[in-house]
Amino acid sequence: MALTITGLSKTYPNGVQALKNISLSIGNNMFGLLGPNGAGKSTLMRTIATLQEPDSGSIFLDDINVLKEKNAVRQTLGYLPQEFGVYPKISAVDMLSHLAVMKGITNPGERKEMVDTLLNQTNLWAFRKKALSTYSGGMKQRFGIAQALLGKPRLIIVDEPTAGLDPAERNRFLNLLSSIGRDITVILSTHIVEDVRELCPRMAIIAAGELLLEGSPQEALLALQGKMWSKVVVTDDELRVLEAELRVISSHLISGQHEIRVYADTSPGEGFRPVDAGLEDVYFLNLSQPAAPQPVH
Repeated sequence: MALTITGLSKTYPNGVQALKNISLSIGNNMFGLLGPNGAGKSTLMRTIATLQEPDSGSIFLDDINVLKEKNAVRQTLGYLPQEFGVYPKISAVDMLSHLAVMKGITNPGERKEMVDTLLNQTNLWAFRKKALSTYSGGMKQRFGIAQALLGKPRLIIVDEPTAGLDPAERNRFLNLLSSIGRDITVILSTHIVEDVRELCPRMAIIAAGELLLEGSPQEALLALQGKMWSKVVVTDDELRVLEAELRVISSHLISGQHEIRVYADTSPGEGFRPVDAGLEDVYFLNLSQPAAPQPVH
């Protein structure tokens, strides 16, 4: 299955231009959409999910015109928004069964088999009769994936799914997404670099509504090979001088001192050591340069 987005733009009534001529091609794999909060990721996800209209552009899911054939898209789409509501006093099994009916799965035997399978797949079987209000954040997200999988969709969109989860819940959720992504197309929209690094063979970075990079994480990292340097900076004054003179990509506090990472073709100077590039470097490098598509193929 191929999702083809061409020239998508959206400006809200308050003047905020959320999408600026976005074009992407997403194949049958786990695709990461990476960007800071406010980058336009949720606008793009809602548009693909047929929940809002763009000002211009087109989206095709294989031969389905997403913007014109919304019902056809919804029959093959699973969607886990950043925030989703549930009836708090209803159990997971009853809620999934109710949602399955709304998805058109009206045969009782087929519906029960599908709900049971999804509860097992998301490791919620032991908690199936408990009220959804008693679920932890991670359990609620896994329930969200279960409802997104109803009807055996061919495309699943998940928007900021690991935000707010503790490390153990995040790992469980990422493992679940990984198992799902082997068989269908999954678009993972997130501002968390590690999620994309761990899961996605293809990715895009957007900021302020513009596409900054599209390609594979491995190729993006290869492009930075031999060009990342690190140094521990003792004083704030020295940090400000280096930020003015060099391409400082990021700065982290270590024991009260700043460790900076610099992008340069050769050593930036005394005290710098070469370091392996990480996907976080790719992310911050693209955010720090003028917005223009930087394809990596």
